[in-house]
Amino acid sequence: IGENIQLLVDRPDGTYCFRLHRDRVYYVSEKLLKGAASIPRDSLVALGTCFGKFTKTQKFRLSVTALDFLAPYAKVGHAPPILLVPTIPFSATHPLPPLLQYKVWVKPGSEQSFLYGNHVLKSGLGRITENTAQYQGVVVYSMADIPLGFGVAAKSTQDCRKVDPMAIVVFHQADVGEYVRSEDTLT
Repeated sequence: IGENIQLLVDRPDGTYCFRLHRDRVYYVSEKLLKGAASIPRDSLVALGTCFGKFTKTQKFRLSVTALDFLAPYAKVGHAPPILLVPTIPFSATHPLPPLLQYKVWVKPGSEQSFLYGNHVLKSGLGRITENTAQYQGVVVYSMADIPLGFGVAAKSTQDCRKVDPMAIVVFHQADVGEYVRSEDTLT
């Protein structure tokens, strides 16, 4: 989302921030954050919306719960060609890295397959943002522009044009079907 991260922090309905709690990054309003200050840290389970978590190797992995906040700000632009990033401090001077700046649209017949956790094949690819690099983070949309999830481009835009129909073009990262499949573990 690049520079649009500022739109997530300074919203018309208040100021929001990112907080790290037990290896998870939460997106929370400052009003809720001040209210939660009276709760002991050991007793606090979650705070706000979970954007993702840090793995044991200190890589950041986005969660599907961040999709509703990231999808409106996905745009075409330049971003680093990775989805997993090393530990970085979250502040006004070091905002979240520009991860989801490219879009992929899947055909109606492939939506269900993606929502079950499968990768997107060339045969299910409807459209792809121009100049998408290989291993670039992407937001996956239905042809009706409904955000379904996000993943990593397995092939660049140019490679997608000449690849076999059964080749994987987007590696699955997260999708809205996880709300049903993993409802017990999502925080």
